Parts: sequence; structure tokens; C-alpha cells
Amino acid sequence: MEGRNFLRFLFLFFSCALVLLYTWVHLPYDPSSSAKLHDCTANAPWCVSKNRFQTKKPNFLKNRLKPNRHRNHAADVPHHPLDPLTVQEINKIRTILSSHALFKNSATYALHSVELEEPDKALVLKWKRGDKLLPRKASVIARVNGVSHVLTVDLTTSELTVVQTGYDSGYPMMTIEDMTSAIWAPLASYEFNRTIIQRGVDLADLACLPISTGWYGKMEENRRLIKVQCYSMKETANFYMRPIEGLTVLVDLDTKQVVEISDKGKNIPIPKAANTDYRYSTMEYNKVKRLVNPISIEQPKGPSFTIEDEHLVKWANWEFHLKPDARAGVIISGAKVRDPDTGELRNVIYKGFTSELFVPYMDPSDAWYFKTYMDAGEYGFGLQAMPLDPLNDCPRNAYYMDGVFAAADGTPFVRSNMVCVFEKYGGDIGWRHSESPITGFAITEVRPKVTLVVRMAASVANYDYIVDWEFQTDGLIKITVGLSGILMVKGTPYDNMNEVPLNEYLYGTLLSENVIGVIHDHYVTFYLDMDVDGSDNSFVKVNIERQQTSGESPRKSYLKAKRNVAKTEKDAQIKFKLYEPSEYHVINPTKKTRVGNPVGYKVVSGGTAASLLDHEDPPQKRGAFTNNQIWVTPYNKTEQWAGGLFVYQSHGQETLATWSERDRSIENKDIVVWYTLGFHHIPCQEDFPIMPTVSASFDLKPVNFFESNPILRVPPNFENDLPICVSTASA
Repeated sequence: MEGRNFLRFLFLFFSCALVLLYTWVHLPYDPSSSAKLHDCTANAPWCVSKNRFQTKKPNFLKNRLKPNRHRNHAADVPHHPLDPLTVQEINKIRTILSSHALFKNSATYALHSVELEEPDKALVLKWKRGDKLLPRKASVIARVNGVSHVLTVDLTTSELTVVQTGYDSGYPMMTIEDMTSAIWAPLASYEFNRTIIQRGVDLADLACLPISTGWYGKMEENRRLIKVQCYSMKETANFYMRPIEGLTVLVDLDTKQVVEISDKGKNIPIPKAANTDYRYSTMEYNKVKRLVNPISIEQPKGPSFTIEDEHLVKWANWEFHLKPDARAGVIISGAKVRDPDTGELRNVIYKGFTSELFVPYMDPSDAWYFKTYMDAGEYGFGLQAMPLDPLNDCPRNAYYMDGVFAAADGTPFVRSNMVCVFEKYGGDIGWRHSESPITGFAITEVRPKVTLVVRMAASVANYDYIVDWEFQTDGLIKITVGLSGILMVKGTPYDNMNEVPLNEYLYGTLLSENVIGVIHDHYVTFYLDMDVDGSDNSFVKVNIERQQTSGESPRKSYLKAKRNVAKTEKDAQIKFKLYEPSEYHVINPTKKTRVGNPVGYKVVSGGTAASLLDHEDPPQKRGAFTNNQIWVTPYNKTEQWAGGLFVYQSHGQETLATWSERDRSIENKDIVVWYTLGFHHIPCQEDFPIMPTVSASFDLKPVNFFESNPILRVPPNFENDLPICVSTASA
């Protein structure tokens, strides 16, 4: 009886804490009050920026929110048609919505997305700096009384238009409040609390994660569901390494009620926490080793880039618009490069961003089969972007940009230091040539390669993704994805591989005592609206084929390039094949170089992976955009998210793969290229307890775009250009 009273006390305690948390989340935006400013720099409990899904009671006094140290966003005004919504605009949207009948007469509602509704592309392309700003509108996705709505809010007229109501499948991206409330819901269940205690875990040490369910049939029909799994934080901050294996709680996201509890891991011990804490502050002094001396890049004349009106980046021969985005992370727009011969700024990309991330785990057991995340469409890639750490995430010469987003009730909040911009030099070479001594010419010409990097890092629970857009002076754009963070691991009764029966498959690698790193894939799909010297482009597959000689040479074979212009979408569906190499060009057939080649850019693939899942497997139906590494579609303003607009619990009926099945014409059209980077990850012990960063990239490289080497006339460095630095040891 005393035990039941104790559990009731705990339930009341956590319920009260949840009410406090909910109240804290909905504090208004007030720049004059440091206690009310939504700023994730301070690791506020609602922002969940470190232990994001922690279920311990937050220390509200310790985590009082601090004002943005860089600038006051309350005074922001838009200057460019693509500038993100400002604090003032988000507040106005909130007022307009709250006075509309749809929201006034509803018992419950939540805003899942509040973003700029970008003006028509043709209008943006015609707009010039100094012109009157195009009308500002917002696109809002809201859940009202359990029904999804897509709305447009005109910020000039205050008119609200309902674009669409109800959808056949899928729900909007979760809000931060969805995720936070989901992990508290199990604590209202007596059965759950009893199970936790029976597993030997103190409720005060509990940490839980909200895990999207995917879609597998009628179980998920007509209900917005999420699964919650929990860990022990005892003796380590790295609770991911201490799973309460086999315990899964199914929660209704709308009612916050526990639907089902499955516990199939009662005989699996919770792994020990030895040597899993990765924090520098907790490491023993004699075990901390500095392998290299501190390093920094000095810029005696200051940085070479400028950022005008907060979002227009100008560097070297590049100019582009940059903005944070709650779903995509960052969006690059209007990227132009200056021609060294004419001085003209020439269009390369109208819009590029991370469209979706698909992360399926390869364990079909009850507690794992559903772990097939869509990190952008389900969780919000930008919402999970954490404040970047100066000197470690980005170098000392970096400029930081904040994201301004809307909470579920429409209140604006700031994601501080979400994006950084910096110049990078690692001793790389832009171009070089040394003349051979046998020619008699003593020539050595070398140019250093300095690049501009736009970076963000998203911590989607255990995994950290680093996305770089790197601009080079030769016109190349390199897009890199780095993976770091912590593996999602599985508890096991085995301490050593010699205990595992020969006929038992672990679905991963035994990393430590009682810890299995489960095999999984990562796919990151990019949206690239290419506008190479204009909007009407064509996609050309340049096949590299072996050609047999016919007696005219001692050679028996050589390689030839055969160009095929893709007429329709299916012509441009590309699966990479090592022994059938190709280049992939986006050309403007109406623009030619002086010798007659069409100007273009090519997609240069880096390391990637292809999905091996059955195409009829429910997760792969939803992630069918990974069936090819490259797709090309005609531009359509409504087709931007590879997994569809509503990804959560979608059936895969509205994805890039279904759009492309229409086989529309893409020759000499405004086209979008979709590229997927892929990683197969078989965990290894070096990934434990936190993994070193692994990266993959691809390039967008000019091909006959310039008349010649665009950096031919760039000067080299000279001794008097650079400061003379004396090392401490030499001083």
C-alpha cells in the first residue's frame, strides 16, 4: 500500500512539473525581459538543447533564459523577398490566427510549421535590390481539433486562406511540445512506473526518447502515435549507452494517453556505465591528452566576406542568400558566381537545401523494427539544430546567424548561433604547375585554395549531423555531410563474443559488455533547383563507354564520351554503377561558349550508398526517394520535400518517387535535381561511447561554364601579405 502511495506521489509530482514546463514554453516573446526571451543559448528546458528528452525535473532557476548576446531580433525587418519571417511578423501571424473562427472556436490547436510562403519564382528573379519588397505571406500548417490544415496568411491584408484541410495519410512535423509531452506521458501509467522500478531503475534517473512510429498498417490508422523508450542516467550523462531494453510505450500524441506497453526485455540487464561519459569536465586530468597544439587561421586584413541585410552573403566571386529553416536546416538561394571575363554575376542555383533524411535500423525485433526515422519531416532538421560552439564547431573567424521560429502556440523563439559562416584554409592548393628541369624553364606557380563554408549542426537525439555548403573561387560548390554523436545501441545479456551461440545473429556489433551497436543506414537527400545561366536547363547523362578499335591502331580499345539528353523524368533516374561510369550535367542549351559548348554544371558524386531494402517494405515505401541516387523533376513549387509535405506516419503515397512516375518532360525546362548521399553503418568499437566524425560529399562543378580557368589571374600569397607569428616555444 505504501508503494502505491509513493507512486501516486510521483505521478502528482511529475504532473505538476509538466504543467510548469508547459507554462514556461508558452511565455511570450519580450526582448526587454531576459526571463521571457526564448533563446536556446541558455539550454532552456523547453528547447531541450543538451539532454533534449530528459525526464528529470528541470532546474528552472538555473536555466532562466538569457537575451541574445548578438542582436535584438525584435527590431528585425525583411529586406529581400526570401528573408525569413521576423519576430514582428510571427507575432502578427499569431494574432491573425487567434482571431480567426477556425482557431477561436477550437478546443485545441497547435502550429506545426510557420514559414515564409516564398513569392513566385518568376517574381523573385525579376526583383532587384532597391525595388519595393514583394508582398509578404506565411505558410502555416496547423492541427485544429485533430485535423490538419494548410493555411496562407497575408501579412499585408491580414487575410487568412485555408489552402487544404485533411489528408489521406501522414501528419505534420512534430512540434517541440509534442516531443516533450510524449516523454512525460508514460509517467502517468502505474504499469509503466512499476515496470521501471522492477527493472532496478530509480525514476529520478530516467531519461526517455520520443521515437517516430513509421507506418505498418491499421495499428497506426487515424491516430497520431509515437513510441517512447527509456534509459538510465545513473553514473553517466551518456544515457544512450544504458538502454532499458525491450520496453516500449505506445503513446497517443493528441491525447497524451498510453495506448500500449510492451516489455520483452526483462531478462536483459542494463549495460554498465563504465567509461561512457564523454564530457571533458568529467575526465581525469592524467587521462586527458592534447595530441596537437592549438591552431587558428589569422586574417590580418579581416574576413573577405560580408553579410548585407543579415542574409545576403558576398564573398570573392560569389553572392547568395542564406537563411535558417525549421525543417530544412539552412536554405541557400540565388547563388551566383561572377564571370572573370565579363564581370557579370551568373546564376547557378535558385534554391538548395536538405530535403529529407532517412535513417532505417536493421533489426526486425519488436523494440526495433519501427526505428526508420525521417529526421527532417518528422522531427524538423532545423528545430534540432543546436547552438554552435565557437572555436570548436567553427573557427575563430566565423560569423554566426540565428534562427527565428514559432512555437506550437505561435510564440516566436530564437535558436542562437544556429549557422556559422567562415573562410577556410587548410593548406590546400587552388592550382599549381612546376616546369620540369629538362625543359630549361625554371617555373613554379602555385595558388592557395581558400573557400567559404556555411555550416550547421543538428543533434537529432543521439546522432549529430554536420552539413557544410562550401563555395570555391573556381565556381565549385562542395556539399558535405558529417556524422558524429552517439550510436543508438541495444542491450544484450552477452559480455563477450565467445558467449554468443553460433546460430544467433546480433543485428550489429558487440561494442562493450551488454551493448550492441545496431546496423543502420543514413540517407540525406538534397533539393537542388539548378538555374544554370537561366531557368530553362536540360539534364545530360554523359556515358563513358569502351570502344573497340578496328585495326587503325596498335591499341585494342579506348574510352569515348556519349552524351544523352534526358527527355523525361524516367530518363534521369540514376543508379550509380562502378563499371558503367557516367557524368551528370545540367546544361543551358541556349547559352554557348565561344567555341560552341553549352554552358553547364555537373554533379560529381562522392562516397555514397544505395538502399538494399525490399521496395515493398513499409519503411522503404515511405523512403522510396532513396531508390535512386539522382532524380530530376520539372520545377513545381509544391514539390520540395522528398518524403512529402506530411511525412509523419505517411504511407509513402506522396514522395519524390511517386511524382517522378508521372514521367513529365524535363528537356529545356526549369528543372530540379535531387541527390542522395548514403552511408551504410556497421558499428565498430571505435564508435563507442561516442563516434569520431565520418563524412561524405558531392560537388556541383562548372563544366564549360567559363571560357577558361576562372582563377587563372588570382595572385599568389607573398611574405608581406601575412603576419609573422612566433610560437611560444621559440619566443
